[in-house]
Amino acid sequence: MNSIYGYTREKLEDYFLSKGEKKFKALQVFEWLYVHKISDVDLWSNLKKELREEIKKDFSFEVPKIIREERDTLTRKFLFELQDGEHIESVIMYHDYGISICVSSQVGCNMGCAFCESGRLKKVRNLETYELVLQVLEIEKRIGERISSVVIMGIGEPLDNYENVLNFIRIINDAKGLALGIRHITLSTSGLVPKIYDLMKEKIQINLAISLHAPNDEIRNKIMKVNQVYNISQLMTAIKDYIAVTSRRITIEYVMLKGINDGKECALELAHLLQGLNIYVNLIPYNETNHINLMKSDEKTIKAFCKVLKEQGINVTIRKEFGSKISAACGQLRSKEVER
Repeated sequence: MNSIYGYTREKLEDYFLSKGEKKFKALQVFEWLYVHKISDVDLWSNLKKELREEIKKDFSFEVPKIIREERDTLTRKFLFELQDGEHIESVIMYHDYGISICVSSQVGCNMGCAFCESGRLKKVRNLETYELVLQVLEIEKRIGERISSVVIMGIGEPLDNYENVLNFIRIINDAKGLALGIRHITLSTSGLVPKIYDLMKEKIQINLAISLHAPNDEIRNKIMKVNQVYNISQLMTAIKDYIAVTSRRITIEYVMLKGINDGKECALELAHLLQGLNIYVNLIPYNETNHINLMKSDEKTIKAFCKVLKEQGINVTIRKEFGSKISAACGQLRSKEVER
């Protein structure tokens, strides 16, 4: 049975039309689910009883369980158990402008980035649309507050689960869905070049973040397997084309790894690579994990790297550290559960 939370409003309209009903019924259902946040169909008073019975028969309303939570001052991380017993995680971060949530898009990940805990446990399957949507809804219910921005940057490669992720974006952006502004939604990719072009054709004004993490193929090949398929030259062409077509600025993510990609020569090479593009660089202090033999760059090195980029005219920031006192690394809470 399909989850009702996996249906876009357009898909629900098709469902009601197939039942001989008016398509505005889909709008009413969306209001119950996402505005009033009432999933008890018997309480949907503006739908006739016979139709409510049909809906209960045709759709599942089950939700994943939050089975563990870790928190520090500005971060709360949640471990979900899915209906098939698999596990994913989501994290919320408190900012002065609101609450952001980082959601997972797959159970495990096949990208195999050397610094990432998620990729240590391989992909089991894609998340369905409803499993993405319910990460947001269930955490909003748990914390009693509204999420103000969504980042698709948790476990998995979002563009490797393209259709489900796009439907998730449509539902949370829908004015009668979660009504999140499209520019409050960020998708992060390790660089699946063909899918970047597919996304470009969608003409949706989300924020796109590219996990670059190295200024040349020699370093990137060592820490990101995807570079052996889509190298930096191919990726940079896609980035330039994306910017030209969408007129949107792209975020370049760059995790700072001690002795690997954090030297002055790397900063100069990165600046040369990105010169003149509508981008900004987000330098990310690495969240260390017991399972991976990599270390984060020290604060002095990160600041020096940032200074070189600024001197070369690159728009750059250093990401504020969140969750360093909990299982902060992406996939770390899930791996604890799987390996118990």
